[in-house]
Amino acid sequence: MNLSYWEKEEWFSNVDFTIVGSGIVGLNTAIGLYKKYPNAKILVLERGMLPHGASTKNAGFTCFGSISEILSDLKSHSEDEVLQLLEKRCKGLELLRSNLGDATIDFQQHGSFELFSNDNTLFDTCSDQMQEVNKMLKPIFTEDVFSISENKFGFNNVKENYIFNQFEGQIDTGKMMAALLKLAQSKGVKILNNITVKSFKENINHVDVVLDSDYSFKTAKLLIATNGFAKHLINEEVQPARAQVLITKAIDDLHIKGTFHFDEGYYYFRNINNRILLGGGRNLDFKGEETTVMETSQLIQKQLENHLKNIILPNTSFEIDHRWTGVMGVGTQKKAIVKQVSVNVYCGVRLGGMGVAIGSLIGEELANLV
Repeated sequence: MNLSYWEKEEWFSNVDFTIVGSGIVGLNTAIGLYKKYPNAKILVLERGMLPHGASTKNAGFTCFGSISEILSDLKSHSEDEVLQLLEKRCKGLELLRSNLGDATIDFQQHGSFELFSNDNTLFDTCSDQMQEVNKMLKPIFTEDVFSISENKFGFNNVKENYIFNQFEGQIDTGKMMAALLKLAQSKGVKILNNITVKSFKENINHVDVVLDSDYSFKTAKLLIATNGFAKHLINEEVQPARAQVLITKAIDDLHIKGTFHFDEGYYYFRNINNRILLGGGRNLDFKGEETTVMETSQLIQKQLENHLKNIILPNTSFEIDHRWTGVMGVGTQKKAIVKQVSVNVYCGVRLGGMGVAIGSLIGEELANLV
């Protein structure tokens, strides 16, 4: 890296806090650190031209969990653990909305619908346990979350009834991240893009950070907020999980409204500006999707198109306009990892595909650890 004296002095000298990752968690961490230490020098390093993982790649669902996901989580987590997860997601969404404002992020609460295939019994399981789950969630929401809704959007090859969640909504992901970037920069946070942290070495009073150009600099504290990309820097139980997405060209008279999940949440879609955004399919190849390679696969993209044709838009012609991928951080447990890794190193990772919901809160928690 060929740096001038001015560049070294302005960006890489006397750094108090270096944050790796400029996504939802990284920027909220920077903003939280500014509130605690307004005179500190805060540097954010981002490997991509834009936030590279999932923060600008996601579908913009303000969701906290479909009923099938909650029931699935109850098989591997205690009821208290599941309630804590849901409460954190709700608090995180409240924090996101209060920090940026509903109008800024185009928040709309149209609710969410879970669809069920005709050829399985999952709907019966979920509907049978719906009242029990509603009772469990009463302390958080004070009223019933889930109810039965009829098939009013003309979807095909799914059960005639859905399960509706009145509290979920949607945002504009691009507007959210643009607003976060603007807010962080207004606090004097320095954000550098297209820089990958290659490694780091901890000393008694500082951390030596080595960049991909082999340039190194010193920082008092290092905070890792790269979620699905964290594995190459820290030894924590978090795996990358690629998510693939496509979006159609505009469709006339598209009356679909709300956010939608089906196949236990492994597929999700919504209407954006009279286009259908559809993502998912990771369950077709779990091992193959444990990657940070930002490419689509023919297997999953073909299945997404099949779902568009056979379920979502059975009587409507459409054209695919664009495809992309994002990388989440997942693990065997749903709880995010927010911890002090060593004396001067901290991390906030493993958001489990719920970055929009919990990212603001995890960033705040990470800042408060320091």
